Amino acid sequence: MRVLITGAAGFIGSHLCDRFIQEGFEVIGMDNFITGSPDNIAHLFGHPKFKFIHYNVVNYIYLEGPVDIVLHFACPASPADYMSHPIHTMKVDSLGTLNTLGFAKLKKARYVFASTSEVYGDPTVHPQPETYWGNVNPIGPRSVYDEAKRFSEALCMAYHREHGIDVRILRIFNTYGPRMRMNDGRVIPNFITQALKGEPLTVYGNGEQTRSFCYIDDLVEGIFMASVKDGLSGEVINLGNPQEFRIIDIAKLIIELTNSNSKIVFYPPLPDDPKRRCPDISKAKRLLSWEPKKPLREGLLETINWFRKKLKDA
Repeated sequence: MRVLITGAAGFIGSHLCDRFIQEGFEVIGMDNFITGSPDNIAHLFGHPKFKFIHYNVVNYIYLEGPVDIVLHFACPASPADYMSHPIHTMKVDSLGTLNTLGFAKLKKARYVFASTSEVYGDPTVHPQPETYWGNVNPIGPRSVYDEAKRFSEALCMAYHREHGIDVRILRIFNTYGPRMRMNDGRVIPNFITQALKGEPLTVYGNGEQTRSFCYIDDLVEGIFMASVKDGLSGEVINLGNPQEFRIIDIAKLIIELTNSNSKIVFYPPLPDDPKRRCPDISKAKRLLSWEPKKPLREGLLETINWFRKKLKDA
């Protein structure tokens, strides 16, 4: 079988390329390197089952030959990235979603959309099930990402209802692991990079806000299963780790695991920063028999080792 993965040079996208190739698929990777890196897929160049196309998905997409699954994972995903590229972020999850859905319709392919826990905004329901409609500021600084993803979900369902496209919407919660960028702007790469450099760890607000952190291998397993399993057309599924941690505790744990002398400094809270974030994954358990397995300490140690090597090679 043949799959198209947009955002193939990104953190999650590059791991997906590895997994699909490992399972015997032919993979066409597409990326424009705005936030992705050629380093993430350099090991795949020359592989007989991998083809890379340097391309911006906001433009019309056409490829020769059959394609069985389209995975639309292109989009700046960290607040630092989507606030630096607000218009592109909205384009890639409006025009890009439209183009990839149209391509899936043309090829009669299954369509898997990388949505986000950000569609829930600053939630008033906890933990967040797929039935929760969210609490999103439509004009705040994070809205370029939140509302683009919500629009894409609506567009997916419109193609599903009008054209019968087999779509699956995956709401991805905080994920971490090797291949994250040091300047990614998200909490774990920020803390690890600061701790390894002996710099203060920057906590926004009082650190009482919570997140759940899923290791990349666990997430990729969930995405793969949701992509290949039959009978999931039109489903929306949370993928994430249901264990909830305070940000201040994550900072302290990373200082411990890196043996760093870094201190923790506090800054004013970021605008519209969710106070609690944790997935209800009962649907993923029921439909996919999936749940994360990697303990946080173990996953952080693997991630720290990867970051330490990147810093040494820099």
